[in-house]
Amino acid sequence: MRELTQTEAIDLVGRFEAGQEIPERMRADVRMLGALLGRVLRESGSPGLYDDVERLRVATIQAYTDETPEAFARAARIADAFTVARADEVARAFTAYFHLVNLAEEHQRVRVLRQRDGRPDREEAGDSVAAAFVRLAEEVGDDTALQRLQALRFHPVFTAHPTEARRRAVSSSIRRLSALLEEHDGALRNGADERRAERRMLEEIDTLWRTAPLRAEKPSPTDEVRAVMAVFDETLYTAVPHVYRRVDDALQGPAAGSRSPIVRPFVRIGSWVGGDRDGNPFVTASVTRKASKIASEHVLIGLERTAARIGRDLTLDATSTPPSDALVALWQRLRAADEDAATDIAKRSPNEPHRRILLLIARKIAATRARDADLAYRDPEHLLADLRVVQDSLVKAGAPRQAYGHLQQLLWQVETYGFHLTELEVRQHSAVHAKVLAELEAGGERSELTEEVLDVFRAIVFLQERYGPRAAGRYVVSFTQSAEDLATVHRLAAYAVGDGGTLPVLDVVPLFETFADLQAAPGILAEIVTHPAFAARLEATGRRLEVMLGYSDSSKDVGPVAANLALYEAQAKIAAWAKEEGIELTLFHGRGGALGRGGGPANSAILAQPPHSVDGRFKLTEQGEVIFARYGDPAIAMRHIDQVAAAILMASAPSNEERNRAAADRYADIAATMDTASRGRFFDLVKAPGFAPWFARVTPMEEIGLLALGSRPARRGLSVESLEDLRAIPWVFAWTQARINLAGWFGLGTALEAVGDEERLIEAYQQWPLLRTLIDNVAMSLAKADARIARRYLDLGDRDDLADLVMDEMALTRSWVVRLTGGTELLGNKPVLQRAVKMRSPYVDALSLLQLRALRALRDADPSAPVDPEQQRLLLLSVSGVAAGLQNTG
Repeated sequence: MRELTQTEAIDLVGRFEAGQEIPERMRADVRMLGALLGRVLRESGSPGLYDDVERLRVATIQAYTDETPEAFARAARIADAFTVARADEVARAFTAYFHLVNLAEEHQRVRVLRQRDGRPDREEAGDSVAAAFVRLAEEVGDDTALQRLQALRFHPVFTAHPTEARRRAVSSSIRRLSALLEEHDGALRNGADERRAERRMLEEIDTLWRTAPLRAEKPSPTDEVRAVMAVFDETLYTAVPHVYRRVDDALQGPAAGSRSPIVRPFVRIGSWVGGDRDGNPFVTASVTRKASKIASEHVLIGLERTAARIGRDLTLDATSTPPSDALVALWQRLRAADEDAATDIAKRSPNEPHRRILLLIARKIAATRARDADLAYRDPEHLLADLRVVQDSLVKAGAPRQAYGHLQQLLWQVETYGFHLTELEVRQHSAVHAKVLAELEAGGERSELTEEVLDVFRAIVFLQERYGPRAAGRYVVSFTQSAEDLATVHRLAAYAVGDGGTLPVLDVVPLFETFADLQAAPGILAEIVTHPAFAARLEATGRRLEVMLGYSDSSKDVGPVAANLALYEAQAKIAAWAKEEGIELTLFHGRGGALGRGGGPANSAILAQPPHSVDGRFKLTEQGEVIFARYGDPAIAMRHIDQVAAAILMASAPSNEERNRAAADRYADIAATMDTASRGRFFDLVKAPGFAPWFARVTPMEEIGLLALGSRPARRGLSVESLEDLRAIPWVFAWTQARINLAGWFGLGTALEAVGDEERLIEAYQQWPLLRTLIDNVAMSLAKADARIARRYLDLGDRDDLADLVMDEMALTRSWVVRLTGGTELLGNKPVLQRAVKMRSPYVDALSLLQLRALRALRDADPSAPVDPEQQRLLLLSVSGVAAGLQNTG
């Protein structure tokens, strides 16, 4: 197949871009950023780099659009013909391009959100909390809807699971580019400001190009804590109270801001960063203490600055806004504790009592951070009490707008974040607990492991005393397989503090991960609630109980279809048991970013949950690239929180619960057939002789462990001969890199084929939210896969039986999904998502071809010879690039 002329190439690329129906402003952004990158490649790359990048780009677009074997083979030949050094540069160029395209797409999302917010009908959006409240009130009445709104709880938990392939330096560069793109948007066309913004973008893209894309070494757990803190500082601290404000504005209308808000703070931020030690030897009790200290410093700095800013602006004269008696008494108390500062503030704020108080409160917050015992607040409740005295005084003085304006947002921030910011959770494996308890009960000298486990409980006591009980109190037990696994935690805590010591306040959270554990969960819970320590904690909390469900290991255990069905069944049984026992249940969903680990849109998943399994409370893990995608930009973060909270509110609506209950009953036979058939097909693959080493050979699974993604090891210790101890993240990540995405869909085609009744399956897809969510997620997973590239990876393994099994199942699943969702291709019913996938696919193909050549070279090398460092680097560069292009890792 001949190479295209320059004119033909330009025409091809133009037709491809035009076919994606990209919004014009986004298209202009992509073109501008792409042109700036091209200029950087010409100026800063080696001679001929830009031309080589363009040759491969045009070839992969051609291969993507005409799908002939000849076109694909030509693109592969171009990728294979580069020297390793040139392939390295080309891979870096495509990765940089993806970062810019992702930036343009995010910028377009923000642009659309702002345009929508500017319209008077904004709150009529069906997936906002305000709209959900109106719909819920129509079903259950205003009073009940208000009760549910005020009891609402959304609890994202940030984890340090190693799925963010970008370096923090790269993320920072992209954030700076985002600000410049915003500046460019606001500049006059062809004016000096526009040219200045473009010049600075060129400088920043050049910096991005020159920045090493791979981390030199793994981040420490403390580094991971600071990375999460950046999201809090830049986004969450202000975004969360703005969500509350928008909901209250919508519900109260013109009266909003002049009377007490209807909405109560419903977001709580959790964290495993610095607390999750399951399989991570680098997370110690010392690290846990440091993680809490860092988080507390960040929130106290934020609260101090906010209080000081509000105080400076609260220049209300006592004549027009007289202080209440309670405010005068508070002033006397604060002045006595901080006399010199009070005298100075009084001079600068004559006859401004409310301003004086806020400025002294800011000083007390600063003293809290500095651990100044004479002046510090004992806990957040005392700060809230002082702020409410100010608020009440303003209301009594006829200044409700000042009372319920910025001051209200400060109150919301304190209620949401306390002095701890994130509710730090400890996680440890049940087998570790059992080993330590056995050693303690045997007596004798204690091992280093035992001392470390006990020190964790002492750290929890310390953190609760310093930052309050919310700072650290949940203790998650991985691989809970019996009630004894949970009771052991309380026994270990008693050993840790000794006779007469202060026991930590512990909410012990079972984590059910495997298929067998999910099935056993209701029986284990029924047993553990009779354990004295557990029963005592239940009574102390008003019979509140939290149960965590693992998506990833169950999917690796029985395949994605059976795992989804098992998770639904487990939730239904646990929720029914909790309701019967009078327990207020919170299910904690261990969802990853990728579809094979429970990923996909959270709001649709919430609405598909079994009756009584949500009840106004939803908790889930957020990790890696998902944290920055959902919470990295304020507008996107607010939209995400609003959507999820709306779904939580509506999940317990009688109509939604009845729909889910009726659908589960009506299609129980389909579920049973799909479960059996999908599990059998999955076992045909993963239980085939030699599957584990074959999997390691046909994917970059082993090499992914070399990427410095996070502090946590990729394995719990076993060799490549066993998948039992392989973590779910590299399992999913490896299949994603091979453009197969097997962890997200394998077995669904066989399951649907076993049911066979296409008409009934279409009806089930339309009426059964669980099946609809499953199939929609599989459609996205398959759309990001590529059969031609997948076959080339599978051919590396010299096992045609296994390769054919995978490819046949992919084709069967694709066929069924297209038929059930309607149209002629994947994602035909989701055009925006389809456009995003299609826009990226040929560029991801280019990186996949570069990765394939590196992987082939490494696999074909003499096993006894040293690993070729250049090929290994090329492979790792391409892994980072494919992750950026697909926007999915683990």
